[in-house]
Amino acid sequence: MTLTLSAVAILAVAAFFILRSRYVGPGSAIVLFLFGFFTAGTGASGPINRLCAALVHAIPSLTS
Repeated sequence: MTLTLSAVAILAVAAFFILRSRYVGPGSAIVLFLFGFFTAGTGASGPINRLCAALVHAIPSLTS
């Protein structure tokens, strides 16, 4: 039986444990960078960009 995992899934699991440990050294920073880089190339990039834009537009209304 062959099990195939994408780089994004593997890096997501690694990023979860890195952030949970609350220590980000040089090697951990590279893993987090690669996770962001590979996530940007997936179909998830559109919804993530829209979510970030909605948060940016919501910030001024929260401060007033």
